[in-house]
Parts: sequence; structure tokens; C-alpha cells
Amino acid sequence: MQNFRAYRIDQQNGTIVAGFKTLNIDDLTEGDVVIKVSHSSINYKDALAATGAGKILRRYPLNGGIDLAGEVVSSGDSELAVGTPVLVNGCGLSETVDGGYAEYARVAAASVVPIPAGITAAQAMQIGTAGYTAALAIHRMEQNDQLPENGPVVVTGATGGVGSIAIDMLAGRGYEVTALTGKSGEEKYLHDIGAQHILLRDDLDFGTRPMEKALWAGAIDNLGGEYLTWLTRTMNYGGNIASIGLAASHKLETTVIPFILRAVCLLGINSVDTPRDLRLAVWTRIAGDLMPQRLDRIGSRTISFDELPGAFHDYIEGRVTGRTVVEIA
Repeated sequence: MQNFRAYRIDQQNGTIVAGFKTLNIDDLTEGDVVIKVSHSSINYKDALAATGAGKILRRYPLNGGIDLAGEVVSSGDSELAVGTPVLVNGCGLSETVDGGYAEYARVAAASVVPIPAGITAAQAMQIGTAGYTAALAIHRMEQNDQLPENGPVVVTGATGGVGSIAIDMLAGRGYEVTALTGKSGEEKYLHDIGAQHILLRDDLDFGTRPMEKALWAGAIDNLGGEYLTWLTRTMNYGGNIASIGLAASHKLETTVIPFILRAVCLLGINSVDTPRDLRLAVWTRIAGDLMPQRLDRIGSRTISFDELPGAFHDYIEGRVTGRTVVEIA
């Protein structure tokens, strides 16, 4: 197989160095399926990895990109025939194995998901890890008896990829959604993607009591820290909090009181190590009842592979709304 381009991340003298390299298949981490990559995406985690702002890679060097979509060109698995449109999200991409910022990827068959009917490769990357994580959160919450009639659901970090798609999916399922955001200029965007109410972070009163007024039947939290603490104190009886991210802080300082007296449930959402059966089930729902209805509004930004290096800084600075697709081919 011919040489190809990849955006590779390395560490030299304790400093992250990233840029385009020419590779061949033998340079890639081991796997029994080779994919010709057509599209990838940018997640906050990708920006942390490529800039060194966060320690994401567990070995060096690796190709960046925690998402990819493309077509199988070589397979050691009878269920993944050559020519099958596929996607991979999480599963160690750009952490322990080479990721999707490359014209070819070699991965374990267990990590590969056939792209569901009705979804293109580009749409799969508009959704990507962000949308998959949002869907996994809703799936877990609904397994734990979350229903629209239970009451409103709040989504923190609402303008990010996970938050945006979560709002869209929840609205499509009939939930009353409140978007919590620090971006006062994005109210129209949030209403457009399905939020019925907007709550600005600057207007938030965290309170001081172990339990404050019950406001929410459910929550999807991208922030952690004092925001997650506040959510534990303001959930209604039996409410579910899906903890997805730690953009504000990894710390959680709360009491057991809301969990005991209000039966609050804190659900940890790990999109990287999801068992295959659950991963397939969630992607099936994404192509069905959880299919985002406003995907072109959320994932309206597409860049070329050449533009990738200049795109990460805005993520680190918190200036990005929605999703960015990277055209690799």
C-alpha cells in the first residue's frame, strides 16, 4: 500500500510536537482492519492532545484524532468486508493507538462500527464522539427510568459538541431542555437546536445548603467542579445526572444527603471503553430515535486536512460552538 499523510503527535524533551508526516501501513499501531479514512472531526480532547494543553496520549508518537469514518480496504474479520462504510470513535484512538488524522488507519475489528443505514460518513463525523457520548448519556439515563414527563433536563456546557447534540437529541425525544452556558451571545443558537430555556452561568446561584430547591429531573454535565456539585443539590427525587466532562474542574465536593434523601443517581459516562454490544446499540439509536434533527446547524463547519493544525487553538480558548468535520480524503 502506498505512502500516505498523517497528522502525528510526538513528545520531544518533554514538549509536544505535532505536524504532518509521511507514513506507510507498517508504521501504524497493530490491528486487523485497515480503513481508508475520508472524514474525522475535532473534539476538545483532540485539541488538548495536539497542543499539549492536556496529557491525552499514553504513548508516543501517535496519529491524532479520536474519531474517524471511511471504508474498509483490508480486513481480517469476516463481518467487516472490504468496501464496508465504517466509523470508529474512542476505543483508544489517539491515546494508545493511531487515530483518525491520517489517510489510512489500522484498528482492531472490535472497535469498528458499520455506519448505520441513512447516515453518511460526513454525518457520522458531525455526530462523532461528541454525539455518541450524548447518546450514551441519554441511553443510560433512560435505562434508569428517565422520561420526558419526569420534568426538565439541564445540559451544562451547552454550546460545545456534546452539549449541543445532547440538547438536540433530548428535544427530539420530547424533553423540556434548559441550556446552561457561559456564552451570552449564543441564545439564538441554543434555541435553534432545541433548548426551551437558557440559563447563563453568570446568573447562577450555587447556594450553600446540602440540598437546594429541586429544579431538575435530569442533567447532562460537561463541566464538573462546582457546577456538578450544584446539580447534586438541585435534582428532584430520583433524578439522573450523567457526568461526561470536567471542563471546569475534576473535583466534586458534595454530601451524601441528596443521594439518600432525594435518591439522586450519578451516572459516569465513559465513551472510550464502552463494551461493543452497548456501542452498537447506541449507534443504532443514533440512526433511529436519537438521530439529531438539527445536525447541519450544529455541525455546519467543515475544514480540509491542511487546515487542521490551525483549528485547535480556538478549542483551547473556548471559542468554538458546535462541531467541526475534517475532510481527510
